[in-house]
Amino acid sequence: MNVIETKSEGLSREFRVSIPKGELAAKFADKISELQPKVSLKGFRPGKVPAAHIKKMYGRSIMADIVNDVVQETSDRALADKALRAASRPSIRLESDQDKLMNGEADLDYAMNLEVMPEFEPADVAGLALERMVAEPTDTEISDALKRIADNNRAYEAKSGAAETGDAVVIDFVGSIDGTPFDGGAAEGQTVVIGSGRFIPGFEEQLTGVSAGDQLTVNVTFPEAYQAADLAGKPALFEVKVHEIKAPKDVEINDEFAKTLGLDSLESLRDAVKKDLSGELAFATRQQVKRVLLDALDERHAFDLPPLMVEAEFNQIWSQFETEKKAGRLSSEDSAKSEDELRAEYRKIAERRVRLGLVLAEIGRRADVQITNEELVRALRQEASRYPGQEKQVIEFYTKNQGAMAQLRAPIYEEKVVDYILGKAAVTDRPVSRDELMKAIGEDE
Repeated sequence: MNVIETKSEGLSREFRVSIPKGELAAKFADKISELQPKVSLKGFRPGKVPAAHIKKMYGRSIMADIVNDVVQETSDRALADKALRAASRPSIRLESDQDKLMNGEADLDYAMNLEVMPEFEPADVAGLALERMVAEPTDTEISDALKRIADNNRAYEAKSGAAETGDAVVIDFVGSIDGTPFDGGAAEGQTVVIGSGRFIPGFEEQLTGVSAGDQLTVNVTFPEAYQAADLAGKPALFEVKVHEIKAPKDVEINDEFAKTLGLDSLESLRDAVKKDLSGELAFATRQQVKRVLLDALDERHAFDLPPLMVEAEFNQIWSQFETEKKAGRLSSEDSAKSEDELRAEYRKIAERRVRLGLVLAEIGRRADVQITNEELVRALRQEASRYPGQEKQVIEFYTKNQGAMAQLRAPIYEEKVVDYILGKAAVTDRPVSRDELMKAIGEDE
């Protein structure tokens, strides 16, 4: 193999690689010998097909596979020999005459273009001073959470008279658009709690004042961002028949209420609520300190970034932005900016993400941070559990798709590197309230 570097500009590299036709011929002969005992063709005994006939029938296909394998092998070896780490998949351009190459009459010549990982010295993580905001659930917050649980598990009892906000209305309904019923637009014996916000905007409010036995037409418009694209933004009519009005019953939060939720006592329920709230706050603390850590790393590193990596990250961000824009979910701040301003801002975000990704990867590489097979299997099972009934297909997809598996590994690796840095850095805990912690996270977002 002969490798000549033809370009070196910034992080861009280009090489010309040449493999003599004799090496290809040797691999071709070995492949024919490997296949000969397995080939079965009409007119020949199994395993007795002449090599010349196999070459005549399948030669070009065999050589094509050999060329693909040799390009992969030699491109990897060329980078290893020059101690280069590719930042993106190399672009390969064959320069040999295709017919001569497939017939074994020409050397394999190809050009390889790629971007390499930047060389930089990561900051000493032991020198980082980070503040971690920590919060514990208060008695008031636990009581408020208990009240929300009680409200969500509230019982209702029949009442006479008109329905009010908070009442449960039992109805039948049939929905239509332009006079035509649509899938999922009809139900019988459906309970609607006025003010719960669980139905299409405007639906519940129009049930205020109805009584058992009433029939009415409800006019609504589906939201622009409605999950069913064929209904999004369209006006609809619902013919509604009212069967019953129910008023909410007061719920006493005591041992008996706890037992209806499968717990032994009110104390057990309070403990469970406190545990859930503590977990939520711990997750928020993790988000806050990670952002502080990433900000500190970003401030301490400045180096050239691989343009293709930045462009790929920007395209992903911009695609998400366009989806949000189409769905009408842009913030008022973004809506007031021009496209050029937004592109400039999102490109800076893309650059930050790429830079921090490279910094974390380099710190992890030097610290020999590894992902265990147990961690990967756990993540794979968790991902598969998101698709009930298709778990086997999901696992098979990931195990056969290196790119998908890499995407599964990436967040696990990042969190392990963050843990490593937090273990080395000088981290000071500062007790704060829940509101202060959540505000910090909101500002980060």
